[in-house]
Amino acid sequence: MTLEEMKTQRERMAELATEARKDLDSITDKTSDTEAKEIEARFDARMVDHDAIDAKLNREDKIATAEKRAVESRRPNPADGSDDGSVEPVKAEYRNVFAKVICGQQDTLSSEERQVLKQGMTEYRAQTGGTTTAGGFTVPTTLSDEIVRSMLAWGPMYSEDVATIISTTSGNPLKIPTINDTAVTAVAHTEGDALVNDGGKDATFGQKSLDAYSFDTEFIRWSWELDMDSIFSMEQLLGSLLGERLGRIANLQLTTGSGSSAPNGVVTASSLGKTAAATSAVTFDEIFDLEHSVDPAYRMSPKTRYMFNDSTLLAVRKLKDGDGNYLWQQGNVVAGAPSTFNGRAYSINQAMDSLAAAKKVITFGDFSKYYVRKVGAPVIGVMKERFWPDMGIAGLIRFDGELGDTAAVKHLITAAS
Repeated sequence: MTLEEMKTQRERMAELATEARKDLDSITDKTSDTEAKEIEARFDARMVDHDAIDAKLNREDKIATAEKRAVESRRPNPADGSDDGSVEPVKAEYRNVFAKVICGQQDTLSSEERQVLKQGMTEYRAQTGGTTTAGGFTVPTTLSDEIVRSMLAWGPMYSEDVATIISTTSGNPLKIPTINDTAVTAVAHTEGDALVNDGGKDATFGQKSLDAYSFDTEFIRWSWELDMDSIFSMEQLLGSLLGERLGRIANLQLTTGSGSSAPNGVVTASSLGKTAAATSAVTFDEIFDLEHSVDPAYRMSPKTRYMFNDSTLLAVRKLKDGDGNYLWQQGNVVAGAPSTFNGRAYSINQAMDSLAAAKKVITFGDFSKYYVRKVGAPVIGVMKERFWPDMGIAGLIRFDGELGDTAAVKHLITAAS
């Protein structure tokens, strides 16, 4: 008997008890003996039905209790070493149900498992222009969370702590007005003189466009047997791999993207601040020159920072004076890298070039002027029909990046030869 059927039977018991009570209450001193016997007969019949249902439900309860005890008796007991792996979980979990679905076992799902799948499912539907049909992509929410975490951990350019993030639901071109008024000043005014109106101090506006460039991870395929045997580890592994792939491409494009049918990376878009004298080394004087090549108005921004890869940071930390003392005194060199570089925040970005000839190895400036457009959320698709009986999973992402003012972020480039 199902839970719904048991509920219906209990409701029927309550109705019978209520009707039987009404029968008894209807017998008064004015009720004739004949009427009283008819009412008592109805009462007895209702109670017989009531007791029959009660007995049936009690038997169901006894069976359920016995079945539960049987399951409990088969549970692995670490104390006596009885962990034989033969016990099935008492309560269905979403990831287990999801594994059965992508392995083609959806027809075997119980009503409880179907309810768990319905409550925990995240679905994305993909359509292409000119196509009226859509394909359903379903992944566990835990996998989506794993992908987002991996993306954020991979590189700084996708983080709102570094750049200005703009999130949109669609990928239509997004226009951003720009202006650099740092070199324009007011003038002295002489009493009685008319104000100059020759257009020489007019504000000069520009415009940048943020589009939506798409990138994909390609498919990762795995076997039906591996999925059945390793569903927990496969979930975590695939989530990390997809997140790292999407994070790598996003950070790379937002750092050194060409700007031609691709994001305009912050290094690519930045303007020249300083050219180093050497091909594979920099000095602190050159770093100071880079910092002061950026207008002080931009240097006051909370998102002003340095950015370079780890090998460049190491080279700078090794710089010494004529007596062999490390020049970098802002932090404890013995304990590790300080939290600031030359008194400023910094980000390690492995997508930037290492020290070599004609390389942009250090950037500095107000990174809030670099705009990152995220179009929706990463889309993850699981395909079983295409690779049946094996499975495949892939991720797609849409984004763009542009530097609103090239004077806000500048780079240090090494000598060409």
